[in-house]
Amino acid sequence: MPHFPSSHADEQSTEPMVERLDAVIEAALAEKRVVGAVVLVAKCGALVYRRAAGFADRESGRPMKEDALFRLASVTKAIVSTAAMVLVGQRRLGLEDPVMRWLPGFLPRLPGGAAPRITLRQLLSHTAGLGYRFLEADASGPYARAGVSDGMDHPGIPLSENLRRIASVPLLFAPGTAWGYSLATDVMGGVIEKVTGVPLAEAVRTLVTGPLDMIDTQFHATDPQRLCTPYVNDTPQPRRMRDVDLVSPFDGAIGIRYAPARALDRDAYASGGAGMVGAAGEFLRLLETLRQGGSGLLPAALIDEMGTIQAGDAGPPDAPGFGFGLGFSVLRDPQLAGSPESPGTWRWGGAYGHSWFVDRKRELSVVGFTNTLCEGMSGAFVAQIRNAVYGTPRRGSEVGGDHE
Repeated sequence: MPHFPSSHADEQSTEPMVERLDAVIEAALAEKRVVGAVVLVAKCGALVYRRAAGFADRESGRPMKEDALFRLASVTKAIVSTAAMVLVGQRRLGLEDPVMRWLPGFLPRLPGGAAPRITLRQLLSHTAGLGYRFLEADASGPYARAGVSDGMDHPGIPLSENLRRIASVPLLFAPGTAWGYSLATDVMGGVIEKVTGVPLAEAVRTLVTGPLDMIDTQFHATDPQRLCTPYVNDTPQPRRMRDVDLVSPFDGAIGIRYAPARALDRDAYASGGAGMVGAAGEFLRLLETLRQGGSGLLPAALIDEMGTIQAGDAGPPDAPGFGFGLGFSVLRDPQLAGSPESPGTWRWGGAYGHSWFVDRKRELSVVGFTNTLCEGMSGAFVAQIRNAVYGTPRRGSEVGGDHE
């Protein structure tokens, strides 16, 4: 497990970065684009920047603290994908295993009626042909008609029922022929349950969060008093998220159905793609573990495979220059992306307002968790944090990289 020693030798060289990051955060707060944030930067294994700023709850005046808990949304994917890869490392799973080996009833069909073979690699790389309800054009889309949950509402059904509903909807494309952001990591959660014989929450704790001492990273808030209030960008300032809310980060999509109280319900089904709660420092610990080669959690070769583009030239349509690995996006072309990051950099985020990236070539891991969507996921704040870390004035694209 990595640790973060103090690094006095680097204080002079990191001082300009600290000033740049402070300026970015202060501007985002002053311009009322972000209500609160925790930003952490690790360089060469040392924690060189840490800042909690703004409010965890604006209305009560509760300040943001470094150990604040956030609804992780799609940050969950990196954790659950790592759990799957731990099982691969233990030879309890194979990336080319068909999903039906573990979930015999999961047989989604193509529009013509054929039920193609879907592999675990295709689930982890989002090339399985599945979709997301929130990406449908309106409330009468096939996932909506089937009652599918995206993992951030509060539907009152078990995981098994949601998987049944997902499988009832025709695939969007033949597996392996295209890339489409989807509920595939939720399906992988069902596979993990079958392989381990325990609920997903217990499996993830045994495989990943327990060994890394990520005690607050679970499928519910361990300490509700530390849980951040979520906000939605609005004018003149972000509004407090409603108890049931519908927010669309993308033009032409119906949007995400949010139920923030889900994070307080221990009985809500464990969504492998969106359901976890955790702290920024604990997630940084996972990123550093992977960046440094696994530290005994899983073989380094499998980490390299996670960071290998799986889908050829296909990838997130709103992130030019990026492909997709096993659990997160991977930078293929920095020039096309307008990014100072190194080729091969990992990146993703979460729809409650988060972003993160790992540049292994420069030994960098960066976590930026906010309680404000969509600014903290795909707004200017994301690119500004990135550029402040690298010390580049390049504006580049507003890279958030997360569709959820």
